[in-house]
Amino acid sequence: MITAEAMKPLGMAIKDFYAGDVSAEVTMHRDDGVISSMAVSAFFRGAADFQLDKIALDNCRGRVLDAGAGVGIHSLYLQNKGFSVYAVDISEEACRVMKQRGVKNIICGNIMDIDTEPYDTLLMLGRSITMVETLKGLAEYLQGVRRLVNPGGRILLNSMDVSKTTDPQNLAYHEANRKAGRYTGEIRVTMEYKGVHSPEIRMLHVDAIALAAHAAANGWTSEVLFQEKDGNYLASLEKLE
Repeated sequence: MITAEAMKPLGMAIKDFYAGDVSAEVTMHRDDGVISSMAVSAFFRGAADFQLDKIALDNCRGRVLDAGAGVGIHSLYLQNKGFSVYAVDISEEACRVMKQRGVKNIICGNIMDIDTEPYDTLLMLGRSITMVETLKGLAEYLQGVRRLVNPGGRILLNSMDVSKTTDPQNLAYHEANRKAGRYTGEIRVTMEYKGVHSPEIRMLHVDAIALAAHAAANGWTSEVLFQEKDGNYLASLEKLE
């Protein structure tokens, strides 16, 4: 699982954005040398600005745990709709911003370490499933969070099928992963903000077929609720008895 130390540059950027620096962005260094930027403004978007997010929010039921909640955009939306919702994030800076924005129930830490009553919906938007790092980590996660979900409850998550890309650099990266015996959607990056670098982070983008196979092996069903042309999709995993 991704650590609090690894999230430090992003947390710093979130704090600065909320304080008024709307140009704040994090630089992502992929291990093949490709550099990209991540605008922090995306973390402050409207909760239902994207169709995928709206469908996920419309499918939330009962007591909700918003995992990888960031600055709480989805938690606030559900809270205002009358849901009992708890927001969990490993970044201390993000948790402080959530509190300042009015999120009532915040758990700052690793979801695998929390000890609460189970929930009816475990919400994981913004591709926060990447935090499991690898396919092995995905299996361990799906086993570990069963205790946090009521029987018949669900996980709503979005991820990415990276095979849909046409970018030559990404295609070359996927081929290098295959040759190294790794899953194509396992990405290794370092985050940077204002000279502060994270340790290397592994991030998982899992396709719907691999997700369904790992779900079935660990006590969940899996259904794709929404699919976009670029490979981004929303899935619902229902807990089996």
